[in-house]
Amino acid sequence: MNKRYIFLGVLLSLIFIGGFLSGVFFSKEDNELSSLKSKDAPISTKIPFKKEIPRIEDKRSNVLIGYVQDFRNPNDIPYSKLTHIIFSFAHPTKDGGLLFTGDHALKNLQTIVSKAEEHNTKVLLAIGGWYHMNGGESYDYFSAALANPTSQKKLVNELLKVINREKLDGIDIDFEHPRTEADSKNLNTFITDLSKQLHSNNKELSIAVHSKIHGSTLTELGYVKYEPSMFHNVDYVNIMAYDGQWDGGYNPQNLAPYPFTERIVSYWASLFDSHNVSKRKLVLGVPFYAQPVDPKIKQVSYEAIIQDNPANATKDVIKMNGTTYYYNGQTMMTKKTKLAIENNFGGMMIWELGLDSKDDYSLTRTIFNELNSKKKLISYYENKK
Repeated sequence: MNKRYIFLGVLLSLIFIGGFLSGVFFSKEDNELSSLKSKDAPISTKIPFKKEIPRIEDKRSNVLIGYVQDFRNPNDIPYSKLTHIIFSFAHPTKDGGLLFTGDHALKNLQTIVSKAEEHNTKVLLAIGGWYHMNGGESYDYFSAALANPTSQKKLVNELLKVINREKLDGIDIDFEHPRTEADSKNLNTFITDLSKQLHSNNKELSIAVHSKIHGSTLTELGYVKYEPSMFHNVDYVNIMAYDGQWDGGYNPQNLAPYPFTERIVSYWASLFDSHNVSKRKLVLGVPFYAQPVDPKIKQVSYEAIIQDNPANATKDVIKMNGTTYYYNGQTMMTKKTKLAIENNFGGMMIWELGLDSKDDYSLTRTIFNELNSKKKLISYYENKK
């Protein structure tokens, strides 16, 4: 037989024998592993400890909302500092109509919308306010419009029309103030309907609310009434945390002091927690004006205070033109902004942009800088309300 064939035969035999022996070996090992698996694992003597809940950054931005009156120069607005501009005001009629103060108002609105778009700033239209263009308080007009289902529906339709026509980002409701259970119920129905219409078209809805706290006693005020369930249907709740000077007699020092604001923040935070409404909807409002000791003298703007003396920027009370004025300066604005952030509010609101100083002493800039000074951490497992 040829040696080559003999060699190949031996090689094949060796390969066959090696494969057989390997199969036997690994089969034995598998059986041993299977036997080990069937036995109970030893119990660890180590006591597990509770790990800290992991935390992640909250990517949601804080809002800075500024109201601006319809006669202001659109070129004076610090668009880059604001997330929202609320153009004030359009006036409701008792039958559900909507009025602007004139052609100048519409022209200013259109200019603001155009400029805001360049800075990715949203523009909302405020409805109501304290005074009505036809005289007296807006309350009588707003209350009547909401009391009747027909006029209420008409007002919703009018708002939808103006949003589409003027290319707005939403509506702000400034009903000052619902004073009866009927008012509260009608406002809730109105907000519910308007919210559905706006949100289905990717538009926003905010509402301005009374502080609900007495400026002197710091107790809850009962004459302003809201149905808490209503707040589920809005994007932002702009708290007017000022004008406490009118409570319990005229006390100008109660315009918007820090203890007053603390009590307001505590009240609204507790209210929203108890009704499972996100506190991120809450926006803390601050005044850009000063209240005089003599009620016969007009309020003055923060801008006028700075023009009198730039050193007034960090103060809260000054004497100017022979009169004492109470206001919120830069230091107080920083303190209040921190208070809002620490209580998980969604941001800050300004009344009113046209009253601000247009230089390095700007309160808008002060609030903006504080809102953006640090990023807040939230629990990964926290129920994000």
